[in-house]
Amino acid sequence: MKALSLAVNEAWKYQLLTYPNPAVGCAVIVKNQIFTDAHKKAGEPHAEVNALFKAFSFFHKTPKLNSAKEIHEFLIKNHNNFFKDAEIYVTLEPCSHIGKTPSCANLLSVLKPKKVTIGWLDPIIEHSGGAGILKNAGIEVEVINDKRCFDLIEPFIKWNKDKFIFFKLVQSLNGVITGGYISSESSLKWVHQIRDKIDLLVIGGNTVRIDRPTLDSRRVKGIAPDVLIYSKQKEFDKTIPLFNVKGRRVFIEDNLKRLNDYNFIMVEGGEKLYNELKDFVDWKVFIITPKMFMRNNFKTNDEIEIMHIEKKDDFVVWGR
Repeated sequence: MKALSLAVNEAWKYQLLTYPNPAVGCAVIVKNQIFTDAHKKAGEPHAEVNALFKAFSFFHKTPKLNSAKEIHEFLIKNHNNFFKDAEIYVTLEPCSHIGKTPSCANLLSVLKPKKVTIGWLDPIIEHSGGAGILKNAGIEVEVINDKRCFDLIEPFIKWNKDKFIFFKLVQSLNGVITGGYISSESSLKWVHQIRDKIDLLVIGGNTVRIDRPTLDSRRVKGIAPDVLIYSKQKEFDKTIPLFNVKGRRVFIEDNLKRLNDYNFIMVEGGEKLYNELKDFVDWKVFIITPKMFMRNNFKTNDEIEIMHIEKKDDFVVWGR
């Protein structure tokens, strides 16, 4: 299904950035055109709402609307059966509940598209039931249980139940991971966006001593996460910038018990830390810059299950 694939790809652009919400994408086929969009940030319009409004705005003059409530109310008032022959593809079951945003299932039940294809049912009982609302409204519904759609929401499932941990590794095309900044500016900004969302950042002691990092979210003016320095040696130069960021806690420990106090955790590190924790983390995210450096390179015999590859200025490879 091309439309669902487009919705999946759109959702991956915002993976982890929607915390504590899941990453969701949607495609709307109406009047022989496809419109795709995604949920971008918790509290903002869901994927279905963004895609529906984008489609409607292409054919109609519409005001600039930002909040989910405004868009819901506008479409309900002005749709005039525009979506009656439309087909909707959404990676996750439209929500049935009313929280920070109105119910997407209720909106669709009013707009009455011809068919809604759902990639995966919502695993949270309080949010599920959207498919039933659509069927009761006379809309054809198909649930296809596409594994790609499950992959999208796996972090959401894990951080709701316990915790989600991922390892982020930056490398050149030939595997170089040391020697200052390697990735592009856009990737650096993306990492800062992620740091703004996570609860805890784990880093190795050697990396702290050598790189003297700040490990904050300054590129997006975000919140700096707490830091766990995983190290057997407890003595550090406290003038290293990461120790002097206001509002954060820094732990220096030789074990990982601290992880039990957090539910969204990123590990940043090099080869040693990767080899030590690779079987402990849920996911691995590789940022691969299309450059080659004549320095010692990172080597591993690991077989990675690749879930998604996104090409930006660098390649972002999502795996487990």
